[in-house]
Amino acid sequence: GCYQHLLLVSGLPYQTTCYIEEENPEFWRSQAQKTLQSVLDRKLNTNVAKNILFFLGDGMGITTYTAARILKGQLQNQTGEETVMTMDTFPNVGLAKTYSVDFQIPDSAATATAYLCGVKTNLNVIGVSAAARNGVCKSQKGNEVTSILKWAKDAGKSVGIVTTTRVQHATPATSYAHSASRKWYSDADMPDAAKRDGCTDIASQLLKNTDIDVIIGGGRKYMTPKGTKDPEYPRDYSSRGKRKDGRNLINEWQSMKIGKVAHYVWNKTDFDAVDPETTDYLMALFEPGDLRFEAERDPNMDPSIVETTEKAIRILQKNPKGFFLLVEGGRIDQAHHAGRAFMALHETVAFDYAIAKGLELTKEQETLTIVMADHSHPVTFNGYPFRGQSILGKSPLWATDMLPYTTLMYGNGPGHKITNGKRPDIRNVNTKTKDYVQLSAVPTESATHSGEDVAVLARGPMGHLFQGVQEQNYIAHAMAYAACVGADQRHCQGQTEASVLHSTFTNDRNAAGVARGSVALLGSLLSVLLALAVLV
Repeated sequence: GCYQHLLLVSGLPYQTTCYIEEENPEFWRSQAQKTLQSVLDRKLNTNVAKNILFFLGDGMGITTYTAARILKGQLQNQTGEETVMTMDTFPNVGLAKTYSVDFQIPDSAATATAYLCGVKTNLNVIGVSAAARNGVCKSQKGNEVTSILKWAKDAGKSVGIVTTTRVQHATPATSYAHSASRKWYSDADMPDAAKRDGCTDIASQLLKNTDIDVIIGGGRKYMTPKGTKDPEYPRDYSSRGKRKDGRNLINEWQSMKIGKVAHYVWNKTDFDAVDPETTDYLMALFEPGDLRFEAERDPNMDPSIVETTEKAIRILQKNPKGFFLLVEGGRIDQAHHAGRAFMALHETVAFDYAIAKGLELTKEQETLTIVMADHSHPVTFNGYPFRGQSILGKSPLWATDMLPYTTLMYGNGPGHKITNGKRPDIRNVNTKTKDYVQLSAVPTESATHSGEDVAVLARGPMGHLFQGVQEQNYIAHAMAYAACVGADQRHCQGQTEASVLHSTFTNDRNAAGVARGSVALLGSLLSVLLALAVLV
């Protein structure tokens, strides 16, 4: 029942693994029968969702998901492959097609507009339709599309965003902002022409557009006037305020909340002191920019994504009408861009623990919980590693150049290390460190995204809507239907048939477009009838 594998690359001569129970066919049969029975015992939950808990793993493609599962188990001294993540327990699984209107492979802005606003759009734009053009302010006007966070707020629910990036970053920003460029974090990031044409930066829209109850992440420097010293890094020039308009959005936010219990915090001590039971509003910005990677986080200064998720839910769930919460594991993506698989996988494991906390704090009968990725990355899981071998290790079989290679590698990225036509010899290199950059086939400064479908996982009311292979923008519509927020109220009214005329357009230009489309359709029908008459 035990095998000794000759490991040419590990520094140790042998790896011994034992799978005695797995050699018995009854082990697999009984396990499968238990799974089968649990699936047969499932009952459809057709309740109206009081709460929506939306977990978005930025860049968490299928390869990342699988590799993180193995790492999670290995961190608990298991072989890892058989580990059951919290994500793995979701009964409803589908795939989402991630392409944007203008690109085969999308970015986080176009994808967020799809799954939050229900409309596919162009690369680099947020909260606007594909009629808008990247970086062109004038194209933004009249093409704004609203998100499910706004629909939920309009329905009387409490709403929140939790992220490990800056709160002005593409994913959280799309829940509240409309911008022809995802990079317009503060007014200092905008061209003068855009300001003249009436566009506003993302940070200022955080205060203006939707009354958000809980805002947790990073991004202090986009909220304060140019040169304002950061409270945590007063001597670091790059951490200082960026705003050219002289506004202090943190102070403005606090003054807008007079009469309510509203807390602004920037460190863990103050964050821990916030009592969810008595708090109406919370803005917590823990870094000038993005938060630190989980593996480098100072637990005395910054809370984990598990802690921020818990605090947000405890504040929001006091509302008898329920809540919508977006939780983003946003730095999975940033680690992949840097070719650092260690960091990406540890971010994903932390994300899975946050999902577990979310399930623990909510009731499945009334809470629709979704887990999905926005897009994938060109990371590959390859070779023939032995069972239980470190996911961050090397293939026991060497390549034809007689050199080992890592189990995880990238199609492109900063890890391109070919010199004189040869790969580096990593026999004596520890590839399991947090700073190791995996080999990439093609040199790029930053790894790109990849375009394969991403997993969508669902449990709770109407979770069965999230099955099959769907366009990514379908997700917003299915969530809204389940919770009766937005234009489609049929689920509350006990209807399932399509309404006669259903339009979510909000401006005259689009309404005129519908009218023109109807006239064109009528014209086409008349043409067909005329043709038939002639033929007869």
